Amino acid sequence: MKGKVIKSTGSWYIVLDEQGRQWECRLRGKIRLDGLRSTNPVAVGDNVVFEQEPGKDTGVIKKIDPRNNIIVRKSVNLSKASHIIAANIDLAIIVATIAQPRTSTGFIDRFMVTAEAYHIPTALVFNKCDLYSDDQIGEMAELIEYYSSIGYTSFGVSAKTGFKLDELKALMQDKICLFSGHSGVGKSALVNALDPSQHLKIGAISDVHNKGMHTTTFAEMHHLEFGSWIVDTPGIKEFALYDMEAETLAQRFPEMRKLMSQCRFANCTHTHEPGCAVKEAVENGDIADWRYNNYLRMYNNEDWSYGTDD
Repeated sequence: MKGKVIKSTGSWYIVLDEQGRQWECRLRGKIRLDGLRSTNPVAVGDNVVFEQEPGKDTGVIKKIDPRNNIIVRKSVNLSKASHIIAANIDLAIIVATIAQPRTSTGFIDRFMVTAEAYHIPTALVFNKCDLYSDDQIGEMAELIEYYSSIGYTSFGVSAKTGFKLDELKALMQDKICLFSGHSGVGKSALVNALDPSQHLKIGAISDVHNKGMHTTTFAEMHHLEFGSWIVDTPGIKEFALYDMEAETLAQRFPEMRKLMSQCRFANCTHTHEPGCAVKEAVENGDIADWRYNNYLRMYNNEDWSYGTDD
């Protein structure tokens, strides 16, 4: 039988078969994944071949079909392993917030770089517009303007008031979409607002640290009434790059990629070389200095706080 993994709990997987029935499945033996060392060999979104266990209502996954793409980060616990967040995604949506809690541009850019590496279209959505001060609204508008100018669909929404949810629905229509971001940015609240029949659990913000508390424990895929599938993921505190070569990093920044051919040296790293078109664009204000600084941090593989101001 064939099906799609719609939930992963680490050892068991919920697989939706072609007739719409859900099966609890497990792995038997090891499955090769093109040399990718991962903490989770099967991910939500995977298309799999499985068989029913004799005399049981459970199944065994025998094969994972080739993936169109994955979104992956470095494992928190195993430095040389990856953690696959989801597979076969049509659109990755970063759910961010200016405050309560704050999403750093460093986190946003690391996610975008990874999505670029795996050729996954990405959008940026700022939730909780109803809570922001005038200064915070202005900061959000500046970020939306910049990310939109380099090719990312970006806008603000409010799960509470419904602001621009129609625009978000139109963006998601007939796609398998991934919602990703810190705990507390309102991913589950957005899913409930988009489709009230979902009734996903919504968490509170910690008064002590002004950060979100986990409500989604495992990645899970939900079918929404307007024709989209959404992968709701646990809140991500950190997003460390996995297997990203410094030499190709600038290619993952669209505004840098279009200038690279104008650099004096073909192997320019855009860090110190003379005649660098990227550095010139930063000096002229065509590339935001905070965005360039995020590039340098990634290039130098620096450890830094993912959840604080940049």
